[in-house]
Amino acid sequence: MADEMQAAGRLPSGFLDAARAILPEDGMLTTPDRIRPYLVEARGLIEGEAGAVFRPRNTDEVAALMRLARAHRVPVVALGGRTGLTGGGVPFGGIVLSLERMNRIGVVDAANATLRVEAGAVLQNVQEAARAAGFLFPLSLASEGSCTIGGNIATNAGGTAVLRYGNMRDLVLGIEAVLPDGQVLDVLSGLRKDNAGYDLKHLFIGSEGTLGIVTAAVLKLFPLPRARATAFIAAADPGAVVALFERLRAAAGERLTTFEILPRFALEIVLRHAPGSRDPLGAPAPWYALAELTSPEAGAILDEQLTEVLGAALEAGLVLDAALAASQREAGDFWRIREAVSECQRHEGGSIKHDVSVPISRVADFMVETIAACEAAMPGIRPCAFGHIGDGNIHFNLSQPPGMDKAAFLAEWHRFNRIVHDAVHARGGSIAAEHGVGLIKRDELPRYKDPAALALMAVIKRAVDPLNLLNPGKVVRIDAGSPVFDPAAGGAGNSG
Repeated sequence: MADEMQAAGRLPSGFLDAARAILPEDGMLTTPDRIRPYLVEARGLIEGEAGAVFRPRNTDEVAALMRLARAHRVPVVALGGRTGLTGGGVPFGGIVLSLERMNRIGVVDAANATLRVEAGAVLQNVQEAARAAGFLFPLSLASEGSCTIGGNIATNAGGTAVLRYGNMRDLVLGIEAVLPDGQVLDVLSGLRKDNAGYDLKHLFIGSEGTLGIVTAAVLKLFPLPRARATAFIAAADPGAVVALFERLRAAAGERLTTFEILPRFALEIVLRHAPGSRDPLGAPAPWYALAELTSPEAGAILDEQLTEVLGAALEAGLVLDAALAASQREAGDFWRIREAVSECQRHEGGSIKHDVSVPISRVADFMVETIAACEAAMPGIRPCAFGHIGDGNIHFNLSQPPGMDKAAFLAEWHRFNRIVHDAVHARGGSIAAEHGVGLIKRDELPRYKDPAALALMAVIKRAVDPLNLLNPGKVVRIDAGSPVFDPAAGGAGNSG
């Protein structure tokens, strides 16, 4: 009881009692030990605070809680699978509204090729439901076993298949969202064509819960691939990898579903830390590509097409070596290497991460020149630049020099932001590609984003959420007292 009183002390008098009239007792977490797991960023870089965690069962409960929060001027942060990497889901006061119980998955509308799901549905479960009905939901992420559809929508998630199917924005046909005043916006139509005014769903996709709480969505489905060819390829440098991508894209068109790039360092840490992993090729190489072709045609001769392109690239000196997966199991081994990179980086000490994008034509020079600049800035630093080269999205991560103090390395976060983000901006890129802005990148935006765009973002935020109750202090800063990200202090503090 003392713990609950401590938590309740952060909330207006009577707020929790009023909430109990909306939720069953097991829908409320009010003691610090039960609240804490909802307060920490996935990498442990930022820890926030909240007076309670609410776990509604349906949209009506979300709407009622939002009306209550508005009446008491209580900030609300909506959470999904808690896999975000920019601090966008970390609360700094108020309450957390977890959608984990709202995880129902509807029946596939086969004729319309759509599926309605609640926001708390785990991505992998949605993929499996689509597959069971003979369809593909193509969003694929390393965290797909725990991230949720609501979080995917909030951050406009990308993943490994953007090249073929697009970002989450391209995969959502309709949404349901609870607005800051408790109204429910229902634009859940599965229509491919609807020009009856503004397409309001796009306001909420990528808004990171700052404009409304997405509670359900209608998702676009595709035919299941019935043929697949996967190759792990060695190359001398990023320029050769980009040139190979251009050849494959010209030859395979939309059959080219995935094209990823990895440095040797990424493969080495996976071999070091991921049990059962092995090097697909006989000799080490500076860079690697993971390419995959798919087709809904069962008889498609994708192996032959991929082999032909790789053979010509080998003769041209673009490819040093390649392994074509001989089975689904071997293809899975290739993919596990790619998916394990981020997790294995944790074992190498501190990591300063940048999720950025540049035009594909600038990827190679960006990677080569920015890696060199980071190595010059800190001898011994270990760049780990990998990602979705087919759409220009690079995870430009930097692992600390061996033996360096982790806190001392993370204190250099802003210095390396300037090196990497300046290089991105000079090439017409974006400092936030698929993980969102959250808290970590919010104060970087004014340096790089068009001032008119930032001003319009603030206008929209104030118009939709005039009391600044939904995820305040994230994405766009409209309050001088908003929290700031300070890696040197081990997390977030308040700007005062």
